[in-house]
Amino acid sequence: MGTAFQRKAASRVTEGGGLRFILRLARQPPWLIGIGGVIGAALFQALALANGPLSLVQPLFILELPFALMIAVPLLHRRLSPAAWQAVAAVVAGLGLVLLSAAPSGARSYASMERWIPVLVLCLGAVAVAVAAARPGRPPLFRAAVLGSASAISNALTAALLKSAMGTLDDDGFTAFLGAWQTYGFVVTGITAVLLLENALQAGPLAASQPALTIGDAALSLVLGVTLFGETIRTGWWLLPELLGAALVLWGVLRLTRVVPHLADMAH
Repeated sequence: MGTAFQRKAASRVTEGGGLRFILRLARQPPWLIGIGGVIGAALFQALALANGPLSLVQPLFILELPFALMIAVPLLHRRLSPAAWQAVAAVVAGLGLVLLSAAPSGARSYASMERWIPVLVLCLGAVAVAVAAARPGRPPLFRAAVLGSASAISNALTAALLKSAMGTLDDDGFTAFLGAWQTYGFVVTGITAVLLLENALQAGPLAASQPALTIGDAALSLVLGVTLFGETIRTGWWLLPELLGAALVLWGVLRLTRVVPHLADMAH
């Protein structure tokens, strides 16, 4: 719901970027509704991460795209075509195949600073490079893809920090939660992810930003779950159905961005 309303609002603001763009969006009622959806999603995400592995919870966010389309299309008085429904089915089936084959597991929410430091350096460094590369004047397709990738990295890092903070809350209580650096870290990276998302949607077409947003978040979250929290997934011959499922998801996402009119265009 949050994604659908955010995109509806972003389509109404056709110029600008950065903080000024966000301030203009804040005057749009659909954007405020969208932010309400984002806050609700964050609360449920926190509960999910407190009870399950990062490598299971975050890939489920791939379903954001088909759900956002199914909400946005009637909101904008449109209908999904048969080809779009086929793409939605491919995304859902592919995700199911990946998760059933990989069987992510792991209950640890603590990671040592020796593991956190390289993760933070690499992720924050990649976001900084992406923002610098996506300066105004670059081609819209490039800017949208790069900013979408930066938002995906920020989302995955936010989820890892949130999982660690929720583990502190569960084990040591609210006072310890307020004293944990991860608590403030996920707030900062979460806000950054929202800012990058809004600018990615404004910078160029959905076909450029959405694959990076959808696939990048899930893939990096799986890597962070394994490297930070020692989560495990099946390997060996299980890699074959996992790769097949990932290919189905990728095909479905790319297909959706082509057969469904861009939400920015639909909102007009």
